[in-house]
Amino acid sequence: MVTSTRHEFQLLITDDNAAFRQVLREVLEDRPFLILHEAESGEEAVDVVQRTRIDIVLLDMHMHVMTGIETMRELKRMDITRPCILITSDTSDEVKRDAREAQAFSVLKKPVPRRELVDTVSDALVAAYNAFDVKHLC
Repeated sequence: MVTSTRHEFQLLITDDNAAFRQVLREVLEDRPFLILHEAESGEEAVDVVQRTRIDIVLLDMHMHVMTGIETMRELKRMDITRPCILITSDTSDEVKRDAREAQAFSVLKKPVPRRELVDTVSDALVAAYNAFDVKHLC
């Protein structure tokens, strides 16, 4: 069994609901290749990304000032290769279209199954950074 990777990735969980951030943290924290960070708003996410190298971002759609899509647009302006995954209970065609236009890696429906979340994060890291060894750790 592979227990380490040559890669270490900084993942930012952005959601205005602390309990949901904790659920995501609990799902992802045992992945040895992930260093987890949290933000409770789109504005805070942008601030974190300006101060820290963040490789991948999970974003809630509905936050107080900036939506997940607005935040994603700003983060993509800063680094087009950084994968952003939108997690929302609203998976309407309009939200999916807007997310696609904002270059989301994926849109996941809340509540997101554990395996789907882990697989999507893994797939995003492989696609963006050729981190094929991550797949063995998921």
